[in-house]
Amino acid sequence: MTTDARFELTAFWRSSATFRVRVALNLKGLTAHEHIVNLDAGEQRSEAALKLNPMGAVPALIEPGHAPITQSLAILEFLDEAQPLPPLLPADRHGRARVRAIAGMLVADTHPLVTPRIRKYLTTTGGFDDAAWRAWQIQWFGTGIAALEQRLAGEAGTGTFCHGDVPTMADICLASVVAVMRVFKISVDGTPTVDRIIAACDAHEAFAKAAPSRQVGAPA
Repeated sequence: MTTDARFELTAFWRSSATFRVRVALNLKGLTAHEHIVNLDAGEQRSEAALKLNPMGAVPALIEPGHAPITQSLAILEFLDEAQPLPPLLPADRHGRARVRAIAGMLVADTHPLVTPRIRKYLTTTGGFDDAAWRAWQIQWFGTGIAALEQRLAGEAGTGTFCHGDVPTMADICLASVVAVMRVFKISVDGTPTVDRIIAACDAHEAFAKAAPSRQVGAPA
């Protein structure tokens, strides 16, 4: 991979948060040298990984000479300032607030409920078997996507993408959740607006290149 000398990135092939950063880098025409942290093998709990992110999560974006940047939304905002074009946020304040709110529905309200650390707790301490864990995933993916459908279908700001006709941070967050749903073979019915927007994302090269199946470490 050709790399931008400015950035390094801790990553894992199916990580929803890493997907978000990969899409943003692709949209901006930037690249980063990836350091794979195998979440399935517990490498996120290693001393080196915890030094970068004490939460034991990926990604972390590293620019030499600076502290690591964690939390995918913070990384997206940072990249938007580092390379303003194309913008990930609308020019007007109400549009920016709407995009951030949609992103928050997905990244703060939905994604945290289905992360590996939640699965580990539920299947060890919580007494969940595989069937209960899958039911949990279906419940919370479904709740989040259905709520987003209601919002997108009912608001005038929705266009080809979540907000208008160019991809924004909201689309990156939506596509990242759907990418993980696809890995786990989970779908939500009755969401035509979400489905239409995801089709537009799938057709965009910046999103297609970030697909989990195309990353180092993905199952053949």
